[in-house]
Amino acid sequence: MRSERTEFPGAHGHKLAARIDAPDAHIRAHALFAHCFTCGKDIFAASRIARTLADHGIAVLRFDFTGLGASEGEFANTNFSSNVADLVAAANHLRRAHEAPQLLIGHSLGGAAVLAAAGEIPEVRAVVTISAPSDPVHVAGLFREHVDQIRAEGEAEVQLAGRPFRIKHQFLQDAAEQRLAQHIGRLRRALLVMHSPVDDTVDIDNATKIFLAARHPKSFISLADADHLLTRPADAVYAADLIAAWSGRYLAQAPAPGP
Repeated sequence: MRSERTEFPGAHGHKLAARIDAPDAHIRAHALFAHCFTCGKDIFAASRIARTLADHGIAVLRFDFTGLGASEGEFANTNFSSNVADLVAAANHLRRAHEAPQLLIGHSLGGAAVLAAAGEIPEVRAVVTISAPSDPVHVAGLFREHVDQIRAEGEAEVQLAGRPFRIKHQFLQDAAEQRLAQHIGRLRRALLVMHSPVDDTVDIDNATKIFLAARHPKSFISLADADHLLTRPADAVYAADLIAAWSGRYLAQAPAPGP
């Protein structure tokens, strides 16, 4: 496997930091990974899943959304819509530099984002969500004690995973305006929903709502005993192995190079 750093312009012109993990030999297909809310491309689940998929011949681009990790921009000015736009920009970069992604994978809020973005990336054949909320507004529950202040004062600083983030009212407003169920209903791609029944951040009822809103072909896999962030190596590898096996039915296989 080889891993390379890269960057590309996001939807609003900021340089977004990215990494592509690819097999040394033949690449079967390309995938795009969207990380969880306020996380980053190098969070354990993202890096482990990308590297395991590379072992299965799938090259994976993962990147930091605007204002996070090593990417430019101000996080406080972002929202769910800008995340979706960054995903489309990432797909455009892959299309220009390598090959358009056939597979989208999203973790937590990133899962909701790939469901919304899939319709804008025509080459996508399959979508995978991991611990995803069925509605972007769910993320407001992570800072529910500040929601009234945000609405009254326009913004507030909140603590998420021990780090301070500034959340503006426009973030809440944008999330409330999303109609994710409509995107899911007209997805027209194979869908794999992965969720842990003991997830205490995004309840498994969200997986049920996503699955019921989708049309076939659709599949559900229980990540039994896993936590929301898949912090145990075995859980991340298990998810990646299943993604590789499941997606193989739907991805167009790139021809192997001649002798």
